[in-house]
Amino acid sequence: MLKLTNPFLEEVKECQKRDKKLMEKLVLINEGREVDFGIDENGVVRYRGRVCVSDVPELKMILEEGHRSGMSIHPGVTKM
Repeated sequence: MLKLTNPFLEEVKECQKRDKKLMEKLVLINEGREVDFGIDENGVVRYRGRVCVSDVPELKMILEEGHRSGMSIHPGVTKM
């Protein structure tokens, strides 16, 4: 198993453990009844390959700042 080296992903993973909705998805994943959600090699819950970020203001703030930064995406692109 790979070790996470990204502190942001480490925090996301810890917050996911306390997220009731994601834990309900985890049950469905383990039962094989969920195809859009999965768990990556680091134990992070993902939706169609994208990291699921819990509704935690500090995490959302980091993402919002990244979206607003001109350095985070290619010029002219509106989505990450």
